[in-house]
Amino acid sequence: MARVTPRAAAGPGVVAVVAFDGVQLLDVTGPAEVFTTANMFGAGYDVRIVSPDGADVTTSSGLRIGVDAGPADLPARLHTLVVPGRSDWRRAVTNRPLIALVDELLKRSRRVTSVCAGAFVLAETGALDGRRAATHWRLAAQLATAYPRVRVETDPVFVRDGDVVTSAGVTAGIDLALSLVEDDHGAGVARDVARELVVFMARPGGQSQFSARLAPRTARHPVVRRVMDAVGADPAGPHSLESLAVAVGVSARHLSRLFRGETGTTTGQYVESVRLEAAQVLLESGDDSVDTVAEASGFGSSETMRRVFQHALGIAPTAYRARFRTTTPHGIA
Repeated sequence: MARVTPRAAAGPGVVAVVAFDGVQLLDVTGPAEVFTTANMFGAGYDVRIVSPDGADVTTSSGLRIGVDAGPADLPARLHTLVVPGRSDWRRAVTNRPLIALVDELLKRSRRVTSVCAGAFVLAETGALDGRRAATHWRLAAQLATAYPRVRVETDPVFVRDGDVVTSAGVTAGIDLALSLVEDDHGAGVARDVARELVVFMARPGGQSQFSARLAPRTARHPVVRRVMDAVGADPAGPHSLESLAVAVGVSARHLSRLFRGETGTTTGQYVESVRLEAAQVLLESGDDSVDTVAEASGFGSSETMRRVFQHALGIAPTAYRARFRTTTPHGIA
């Protein structure tokens, strides 16, 4: 199977976006729109939609996409390869013409990316063996099971591993493409593109895909659910393992064992994730100082909050506020 290795810079900025029957529409059009919009600001990308046989394709939504080329019509060297996915990833990875196309094009590409379930297609070629990778959170466990050589990360919006970048579900492909534009042409151009498309400036790769409090809860035990509800209702509360155990009437040791068995994480990690989310909401929607936000969300100090933000999101609280601050005026619903 093919492996991606570092390459010399490619020629005239050709971005090949793979398309095939059943592909998710936004997986294709989201990144393509980012790259073509970047051309308004001097980027010079040459975006080509390519299918295994050069024929037009019908997407998951039933809309047809016109295809520019088959593999023989592309230049020998490509700047970026974008591999979208489809919800039924098993049909994609058993589509031998599709896998052969991707296998060929990744050898010709300086940079290889996937969107959502496109990670399964890359994994089928062997391009993700030994690499960190992301996909839609709902599919992460399936990717890890089907391709055990891939180091699947379940939470980030996108993951970089050398010259391979894989993203989470659907709209995360826009975040990924904005990040690549920033790599190629700087933050100013990426901000211009985001503004033109009326989207947030690229979320950092470590940004969580979904809410800790809204995440699917596999915990069935009523004690664990009571703990999760208590933390979610008051993120700033004194939620040590011992205090939570007292609140639900069990020993700390029993709660620790029960919580990890039900959720796969510790109470401390869960508390931190809920506090992080609470801080994000406060930074996005209010004018309070970072110190005040840290106190209100349960971190206690701005330095503690900064360390958690850097570790979990790869960005400082002040930078997070600058990127994700709501544009809705106060008092307007």
